[in-house]
Amino acid sequence: MLTRRTPEKSPVSLLRWPLFLTRAGIGSQRVIRAFWPVWTIAFLVFAAASFGFHEVVPFSVLWVAIFLTGSGLTWSVLNGLRGLRWPTRGEAQAALDDTLPGRPISALQDQQAIGASDSQSRRVWQVHRERMAKRLTGVRAVAPDLRISKLDPFGLRHVALASLLIALLFGSMGRLATVGEHATNPGAGAAQALGPSWEGWVEPPAYTSRPSLYLNDQIAETLSVPLGSTATLRFYGAPGALRLEQDVAGPLPSESDAEPQMQHQFEIFRDGQMAITGPGGRGWDVAVLPDARPSVEIPAEMRSGRGGEIQQVFRAQDDYGVVAGTVTISLDLDRVDRRYGLGVAPEPRDSIVVDLPMPISGERSAFEEVLVENFSEHPWARMPVLMLFEVEDAIGQKSDGELMFRNLGGRRFFDPVAAALIELRRDLLWSRENGARSAQVLKTILHAPEDLGLEPSIYLKMRTLGRRLDTAVRANLTEATRDEIAQTLWDLALEIEDGDLADAKERLERAQDRLAEAMRNGASDEEIAELMEELRRAMEDYMRQLAEQAEPQENRDQAQNDNMQEMSQEDLQSMLDRIQELMEQGRMAEAMELLEQLRQMMENMQITQGNGQGQGEGQQSLQGLAETLRNQQDLSDEAFRELQEQFNSDQQGQQGQEGQQGQQGQQGQQGQQGQEGQQGQQGQGGQEGQTGQNGQSLAQRQQELRRQLQEQQRNLPGVGGDLGEATREALDRAGRAMDQAEEALRDNNLPGALDDQADAMEALREGMRNLGEALAQQQRPDGQQDQAQGNPDAQGSRDPLGREGAGSGRYVGTEDDMLQGEDVYGRARRLMDEIRRRSSEQDRPELELDYLRRLLDRF
Repeated sequence: MLTRRTPEKSPVSLLRWPLFLTRAGIGSQRVIRAFWPVWTIAFLVFAAASFGFHEVVPFSVLWVAIFLTGSGLTWSVLNGLRGLRWPTRGEAQAALDDTLPGRPISALQDQQAIGASDSQSRRVWQVHRERMAKRLTGVRAVAPDLRISKLDPFGLRHVALASLLIALLFGSMGRLATVGEHATNPGAGAAQALGPSWEGWVEPPAYTSRPSLYLNDQIAETLSVPLGSTATLRFYGAPGALRLEQDVAGPLPSESDAEPQMQHQFEIFRDGQMAITGPGGRGWDVAVLPDARPSVEIPAEMRSGRGGEIQQVFRAQDDYGVVAGTVTISLDLDRVDRRYGLGVAPEPRDSIVVDLPMPISGERSAFEEVLVENFSEHPWARMPVLMLFEVEDAIGQKSDGELMFRNLGGRRFFDPVAAALIELRRDLLWSRENGARSAQVLKTILHAPEDLGLEPSIYLKMRTLGRRLDTAVRANLTEATRDEIAQTLWDLALEIEDGDLADAKERLERAQDRLAEAMRNGASDEEIAELMEELRRAMEDYMRQLAEQAEPQENRDQAQNDNMQEMSQEDLQSMLDRIQELMEQGRMAEAMELLEQLRQMMENMQITQGNGQGQGEGQQSLQGLAETLRNQQDLSDEAFRELQEQFNSDQQGQQGQEGQQGQQGQQGQQGQQGQEGQQGQQGQGGQEGQTGQNGQSLAQRQQELRRQLQEQQRNLPGVGGDLGEATREALDRAGRAMDQAEEALRDNNLPGALDDQADAMEALREGMRNLGEALAQQQRPDGQQDQAQGNPDAQGSRDPLGREGAGSGRYVGTEDDMLQGEDVYGRARRLMDEIRRRSSEQDRPELELDYLRRLLDRF
């Protein structure tokens, strides 16, 4: 049976679609290269016509341009047609075959030249054709090369394309239709170029943030613009062909027929009409949007902050935004309690003007802010005042003032002496006529200094200030001197009220006294809250100081005394919370009773120190130094009382002398001088004798305290390190201060002795604090002394950085702040010397030596 075989398709026939696309690409490439000048010229002509080039050039220039354009287009088309040749199938096949490896299309079209009769040769030829046919699988058309940069080195095609895009966006298609009219009518272009036309716009003020209005595009007959908008109009064409008529800005400058104005600019500030008369003119009704005045209001009462600070909330709003604001504060003289120093007429003072805070970012059309100020040092502090709040917008319009009648506020002083000094300061600043009265009141305050409980240095400052005020009053007190004295009174009141207390227990007692005084005097909630916070901080400091001074013991229960009371810090905080709760509820009597209980508990509270059997040399030294400090304090108090008595006797002698002088008159001046000299000699001699005797007694007691301190210094335990050195240095300073105090007492220089004694007590406190910290660092967890006490090189104790070694049973590291203390750089230098010394000892372990060397390399 015979079977007819269907002939296989040639692999080349499968390339019909890639060959078609390749041929089309080559054709488009040739068309673009041949006709790119044509569309370049066409784009440029279209852009020029859409922008009205033919309307502004002369008729002859227009025809020359048309001729050149037509000639260029004709030449470009003919030149392109002459050089254009559509690609053949063979060219497309060759281009496609060139992109394939081994040119498989040509290989499939070849015939076997030799070896056709050899079966092996035919087999090889057949395998070769099959391999070439596989390479035609998935073949793609050749992409055309449309780059013509070599033909257009100046980039004219890009210029033409950009001109076309600009014309489409900003040009007018209607002008294309007028090209023929202008080309056939010689006067049309000139008439249009020289004919009347106009343009105009209205620009609102910048603070309104409104957009400008281009009048040529406005279709509506009514324009709504903000007040103060600027209108600008420009006329083109023959002068006088167009004119402006308006009544929104008042009359414009008169125009003469010879030189009419071609541009107008004016501000719109009222409703009216604006019209352009002449060919192509237009008119509008103008409605002015008013700019409302800003407003301000006070939504809440003034609050008092810490230290006399006032906080006043205010709200402001405006249609376009508030730009500034002020509050003007003036004294409300009608509501002032005109008694005592305020009974005289006050000296004139300017009102206080304070800028209101404005939002840093965001809208200012409506906002709420807080005015925070402190007028504690102003002469009107805590007096009734009038506060006028005003805000202003961008065009200078001010709001209606929001008036407040209230107290100006200011710091409140609870210490009686500080409050008295502040009242003296107020009277002086009220009027200089109160100078003599204030000087007399200050003398009265200092009459019984032992009842004031003041520090010696503060008492001496007050004495000096009293004499200065008395002298200034007699010499007609000037304004500058008055202000200096007022500032000194303020500083003294702050020093008395706040104090310079270094002892935590004294700070705690002061905080308790101030809080109790505030509750008795009916202070405000803000002031009581501030004093309550101060009491909490003082309580925390006191508890921390007690914890630092506490010595770790094993048997605390055995050492507890039944007459003492132990309290935890949590218990104290609970009592403080309860006191604050009672005060917030207005139950002041219960709060004061609980505060008194807290005071008694703090006096009875102790931190147990063990059963007393394990006290070592360190504890005995601390007790001895504490006894010396108490004795030094007693001696200083006695010297202060001696100084007060001496001052009182001087004052009495001076007053008697002045009275006798007033009775005798001028005729008895010589006799009085003799009597004064005799009385002064007798009084001074007796006083010097008594004072000298007391001074010698005080000096001997000071000398005895100095010997006690020297004995205690010799018996100090062997503490080393920075704290030990700091202890010895502080005690040396205390000894030198005692020596100076002894010398001053022997010279009857009581003020100097008080200063030296104060330095000695401060140095003693510092020495006791350093000694306590040094002893605490040497204690091990089992309560026994470190075996390496006094030996900084002991193994397993501390490393060169002062940290506990791993062999001590504690964590490695330290909680001590290495940057605190008086001699930071000195300690750093000694630390580096110690590291260098240890790194030179070759018998140390290699690991430790390597660590020390790395420390030296780093630092």
